[in-house]
Amino acid sequence: MGEGRPVVLIHGLFSDGLTNWIKFGAAEKVAAEGCRVIMPDLRAHGLSAKPQDVESYPRGILARDIKELIEQLELTDYVLGGFSLGARTTVQVVGEGASPVKAILAGMGFEGLSDWNRRQAFFHEAIAQFDIARRGDPWWMAIQFMKTMNVDRVAAGHLLRTFEDAHPDWLQSFTMPTMVLCGTEDSDNGSAPALAEALPNAEYAPIPGTHMSSVTQREFGERLAAFVRGA
Repeated sequence: MGEGRPVVLIHGLFSDGLTNWIKFGAAEKVAAEGCRVIMPDLRAHGLSAKPQDVESYPRGILARDIKELIEQLELTDYVLGGFSLGARTTVQVVGEGASPVKAILAGMGFEGLSDWNRRQAFFHEAIAQFDIARRGDPWWMAIQFMKTMNVDRVAAGHLLRTFEDAHPDWLQSFTMPTMVLCGTEDSDNGSAPALAEALPNAEYAPIPGTHMSSVTQREFGERLAAFVRGA
């Protein structure tokens, strides 16, 4: 979408580019700043393939996929960011050598990067509880979102095992201007202010909302657009 400086935006877990960036107007706002917005659907998500064999999900595969996308598109002067899973993937991509001019970590906190086993266990349990969970259960909202997005639970289960805790040197690789964008009621991935403090060159950008609702807020797209302006 749009023309100009490339902005690669990576969606969250169980979501896709359409839902995360287009549906609520964020991509349009970014494109209006003179940017070409690139929104891939990750492996096992959206319009991308959803293989069910475990061999298709080696450790770190999403970061590898995004690095290959950047190479194939020959991007050299670009902004890179993501929401939740997309932020986690961005951290690994930058930590392994990518050099965007700016970075965006949305819906992410410090603990979400340093204690992945806790989050992984939550989502595996959500998959296990898919057909029996009741309203009010901890996994209820995640399960409803999986149903809305028609998630392939076998593929998703394999994908969850491909992540690892962020290495300390990955975080120190964020020497470019970085925005940590997070809802004020969103602590699903831990503390966003703590993440901003842990990065060498980051600003914390609070907006209204929870982990599920923050992407629907007009402030979400407005803060993204303001950050890429003049990148």
